[in-house]
Amino acid sequence: MKQNINIPAPPTVSPEARRALESLPDVGGPEDLAEHRALCDRVQRELGAIQLARHGVRMREQDVAGVPARIYAPATTRGDGVLLNLHGGGFVVDAGSITENVPMAAYTGMTVVAARYRLAPEHPFPAAVDDAESVYRALLAEHGPDGLALYGTSAGACLCAQLVIRLRERGVPLPRALGFFTGTADLSRRGDSESFFRPAGEQQLPSAGQFSEYVAASDRSSPQVSPIFADLRGLPPTLCIAGTRDFMLSQTALFHQALLAADVDARLLVCEAMPHAHWIFLDLPESDQAFRAMASFFAQA
Repeated sequence: MKQNINIPAPPTVSPEARRALESLPDVGGPEDLAEHRALCDRVQRELGAIQLARHGVRMREQDVAGVPARIYAPATTRGDGVLLNLHGGGFVVDAGSITENVPMAAYTGMTVVAARYRLAPEHPFPAAVDDAESVYRALLAEHGPDGLALYGTSAGACLCAQLVIRLRERGVPLPRALGFFTGTADLSRRGDSESFFRPAGEQQLPSAGQFSEYVAASDRSSPQVSPIFADLRGLPPTLCIAGTRDFMLSQTALFHQALLAADVDARLLVCEAMPHAHWIFLDLPESDQAFRAMASFFAQA
């Protein structure tokens, strides 16, 4: 199926967004994994440097519970809580451990800890969730559940959902709030928007082949892998975000619906004309609006 990525940009978005939408390529990342990781690392360093200078945020590298992490301190601290981030990147690259987090530290006035979990295919499920749990437990011991919120973008959103289901199964207190930003909680099925907005090279990939490096031999229909099949009652207040040109719009909306059905305080923000995870790689007014919406949610939850 042909993508609709080349349809004209609507007049309802900023001039900067219209120009960006008209120049977006209809391709994914490099096929060679080493090349893809090197590209993502370069983007994180270069775009991240711009963000750090703009927002006056300080970043340091530090292991937390044996897991490499990037820790962000805002110029002005407001409150003593901490935000735990699980970055995006399709489970195989680090596409956001800087760019997802610098504005969040600045706008919330809170410390942000970005866990640099082990990546597939070298480390398939549940390695990333194991690392996330280790970091979460360390932060929980220091801040308690009321001082801890959790969020992730794309693959990171999926990991966040997998983590909270595991925590509840093990009787560990849940964070006070959850940010599920353009992700999927169902690795067993494709959503409708994936048929329209996935890069052309991924269009014909069957559901059983999605994120195969990460899922490996695990049961895609298990609640531990696909949290949408878990009992979601009692999960913390959750903000879901996606864009109208986002291939994960359907999966984000489906998880939001499942949360509502479980009586969870769940909110859905859909960004006009925005592609997948636009806030972490496009320097637009709409990106800033998304970050501010996330920060406002964590401040009020």
